[in-house]
Amino acid sequence: MASLSYLWSNRAKFSLLSINFYRAWGKRLFLFSDLIKKNYRYRSLLKRGANISKMAEIGEAEIHGKINLLSIGDFSSLGKVNIALHDKVIIGDKVCINDGVVILTASHDIFDPKWVHKKAEIIIDDYVWVGTEAMILPGVHLGRGCVVGARAVVSKSVAPGEIVVGNPATTLNKKREIEFNYNPCEFLATNRAWLIG
Repeated sequence: MASLSYLWSNRAKFSLLSINFYRAWGKRLFLFSDLIKKNYRYRSLLKRGANISKMAEIGEAEIHGKINLLSIGDFSSLGKVNIALHDKVIIGDKVCINDGVVILTASHDIFDPKWVHKKAEIIIDDYVWVGTEAMILPGVHLGRGCVVGARAVVSKSVAPGEIVVGNPATTLNKKREIEFNYNPCEFLATNRAWLIG
C-alpha cells in the first residue's frame, strides 16, 4: 500500500476551514478503514515472507503457496487476484492487475501417465495492465507496457507494448507506446482522497 508517510507528505493541502478542506478530510476519514485494511494485508504478506514494496497496493488478493516466491515493485496495484505460488511471480513497478485475475505458476502435464506437476516462474514487467478475469499461465513473461485484455488466457510470453485478447490470447495489430509516466495507485479512491482531496 502507499505508505502512510508517503500519503501524508504528498497530501493535497487546502486552506483551513475552506470547503475543499472539509471535502478532502471527509473523504479521508470515510476511507480510513479501507486504508487500515490494506495496511494489514500488506504487513501480513510481509510477515509470511513476500517481497513487496511499501508503495504497492494489495487488494483482497488470495495468495496460496510459498509466499516468499512473490515479489511486487513500487506503485503496483493488485485487485482481488488469485495467485498460486509454486514458482516465482515477479511483478515490476507501476503494474495494474484487475479483479478476478488468476496467476498460475504450475499445472499438470495431461499427456504424462503420471500427471507430472510442471511449474515455471511468471515475470510481469513495468507498466503492464492485466484486465479483469484474465488468466496468466506458467512460464509467461509479460513485456513492459503490454496489455492483457479482460478474460484473456495467456499461455505464451507477450512482447513489450503488445495488446493481447481472447482465449487463447492473440496479439492485436495495434501496439501500445512504451514510454509511460503514470502511477496506477493514484487512481485508487483511498489514495486520491489524500493526493487530490
